[in-house]
Amino acid sequence: MAGARLVSYAGRVVLVHSSYTRLAAIAPERGFFPADGVLFDLGLSSIQLADPGRGFSFARDGPLDMRFDPATSGQTAADLVNQLSSEELANLIYRYGEERRSRRIAEAIVAARPIHTTGELASVIERAAGKRRRHIHPATLTFQALRIAVNDELAALEETLPQAVEILAPGGRLVVISFHSLEDRIVKQFIRREGRDCICPPESPICTCDHQATLRAITRKPVRPTQEEVAANLRSRSARLRVAEKRREGTDHV
Repeated sequence: MAGARLVSYAGRVVLVHSSYTRLAAIAPERGFFPADGVLFDLGLSSIQLADPGRGFSFARDGPLDMRFDPATSGQTAADLVNQLSSEELANLIYRYGEERRSRRIAEAIVAARPIHTTGELASVIERAAGKRRRHIHPATLTFQALRIAVNDELAALEETLPQAVEILAPGGRLVVISFHSLEDRIVKQFIRREGRDCICPPESPICTCDHQATLRAITRKPVRPTQEEVAANLRSRSARLRVAEKRREGTDHV
């Protein structure tokens, strides 16, 4: 589908079916090294949401899958929902969804098992969590938590950011668009850490880490969408964009 949409860019686009956790290997293989820029768009595809067979959305009933790549043999959302204990589910929902009602929701899920579809799960959560808050469906944060866990999204991001710096040319830009606070926190902390020569704990009397700064923050605060952008694309409302530049040799560090 991407190839069909980008046909007018033939010769300028290389499509690779893989995880971005292999970025440092894929980029040199395909001639993108050193790179002038790396852009991560961490948002969920509207195409994925629109397909009930993918199991990402509760808007239309479908199987509880949520894998970004269904061709993999990894665990599905159904596996987590039907196999984890109430405590494990509650911790997962709270950690990745920041859902305050995680314990109540987890207990309701365990009591209703087996659960096989997105519609069934959404109904269970709605009964357990109560009415919508600020026009947000009560199942939204739980679905987010399950998707993050199924695809190990946060660990993948932490693994890939250093690879982006590795393949960037001096002066190259790293740009990351995230869509929730957990992702943005990882990006913010990574850029802050890579902008320092020493990352030893504050209590250390001398530096022993031998760390050298690799990045310079371009955006001190995340860039947020304008009101006009949100009006044109409601899904952009939670977007946060951060930019950093790879340091050139001889650049003063801070």
